Amino acid sequence: MNITKVVQLIQRGQTALGIEFGSTQIKAVLISPDFQPLASGSFSWENKLQDGIWTYSQADILTGLRQSYAQLAAMVSSKFHVKIERIGAIGVSAMMHGYLAFDTNGKLLVPFRTWRNTITEDAAEELTKLFNFNIPLRWSIAHLYHAILQNEHHVKDIAYITTLAGYVHWKLSGEKNIGVGDASGMFPIDSDGQFDQTCLRKFSSLEKVKQYPWQIEDILPQVLKAGEVAGYLTEKGAALLDPTGTLEAGSVMAPPEGDAGTGMISTNSVRRRTGNISVGTSEFSMVVLDKPLQKVHRDIDIVTTPTGLPVAMVHINNCSSDINAWSQVFREFAGRLGKNISADELFSTLFLDTTKSDPDAGGIVNYSYFSGEPVTKTQEGRPLLIRTPNSKFTLANFMLAQLYSAFAPLKIGMDILTNEEKVTTDVMIAQGGLFKTPVVAQQILSNVLNMPISVMTNASAGGPWGMAVLAQYVSSGAQEKLKDYLDEKVFVDSEIMTLSPEQKGVAGAGKYIERYRSALSLENSASILKDEER
Repeated sequence: MNITKVVQLIQRGQTALGIEFGSTQIKAVLISPDFQPLASGSFSWENKLQDGIWTYSQADILTGLRQSYAQLAAMVSSKFHVKIERIGAIGVSAMMHGYLAFDTNGKLLVPFRTWRNTITEDAAEELTKLFNFNIPLRWSIAHLYHAILQNEHHVKDIAYITTLAGYVHWKLSGEKNIGVGDASGMFPIDSDGQFDQTCLRKFSSLEKVKQYPWQIEDILPQVLKAGEVAGYLTEKGAALLDPTGTLEAGSVMAPPEGDAGTGMISTNSVRRRTGNISVGTSEFSMVVLDKPLQKVHRDIDIVTTPTGLPVAMVHINNCSSDINAWSQVFREFAGRLGKNISADELFSTLFLDTTKSDPDAGGIVNYSYFSGEPVTKTQEGRPLLIRTPNSKFTLANFMLAQLYSAFAPLKIGMDILTNEEKVTTDVMIAQGGLFKTPVVAQQILSNVLNMPISVMTNASAGGPWGMAVLAQYVSSGAQEKLKDYLDEKVFVDSEIMTLSPEQKGVAGAGKYIERYRSALSLENSASILKDEER
């Protein structure tokens, strides 16, 4: 598409904007009507452990929103010599789950409690039994009930609870609604794509809940499906997003979604028997089910696609943080030698070195736990590297152990689906920054899970682009079903590469996982080393 055509699209407001609040970056992507990225912007941030709670500040949420958009707008001005005055459609996505509670004046009652917190075990266990439906520790309802069980003072003043995506959407549009995929990480969803009425009644009947002046159904957001209009950008919302006053109000808003939903969109995995794996600070696999699971599993979440189809989700709290931390050490060392190495070159060099490794990582075992990990019943995060005197401690084996450790908890969870529930997929597509270096992480993941893994050419595009596609879908009028829209318009010319498991790699990964399981007691006992806030 030539620059003149792009300028006309921007001036006419025929674009769509997707903004996603990830664990380490807030990213904004502007796309054309044919789904091509035109510009992007980002803002780096980190969660903080404050008073035993993993959180992001409200100020950082809003600052990151503005700065990521400002960077995108500056790129548009630089590339196309035009300012963004109007945008056709906008969508917001974010890390799912967590707890944001507000009073009647819209005041945040307690600091944002993110998905990373594992303090809600008491509440999650009780609600799982009550609903006969798995309630993970990170779900919004688990956080709410935990606050109730702890007699937290703020609970009586709650007027609204939502997710991070729901909060930002509310600030931009004034509407208290949420996409069904994100909603399915707050509270169980029924077959109609709404909060399950039976579970709502059961929750309301709890003695400890009855004492409060609110009703659960009144403090939850309205649930919408992909393609439905979720409001419009208000004057206040436009000023929040673009304080320069250049951006006009009126953009149609898509239902805010979670990062799981945008992951399904960006990998075209919304049909039954399709699946995807998203890796980053956390990781998760999603399989769109063609039949219900036989029983409730504490390590398998039932969430939904952005249209409300049931999805089996294996969510892992820890994935790439330890790899990032070690790579920074290597980068510092290179700097001491006077070598300025880019992040992409560093990761590529380290990952490619794994081709020289022993299949089982030479006896090295690594735990990448920066926070608790429910799937292995680990309460607190303690990154840990273990080796014996006879382990082959080489750079290649060290890096393979790092990648194995990133995928090991996912393997433990996926075994429940494949071995116990006999769930199968027609395709499993992976995405995330680890796959920017071709082949390496993709092949290792295939070996660990012992299944073919596909990667699309947009493997690192991810959530913000997927959210922009959902916004464009709303803007188009959503005349066709989302699955057909993706097949026939969005991914019609997409390229995909599939790698199958290697026999030697599968055997080596299997040995690693055995050691990983057997040494978990060491990881769990490492919590004796008390963490200090820094």
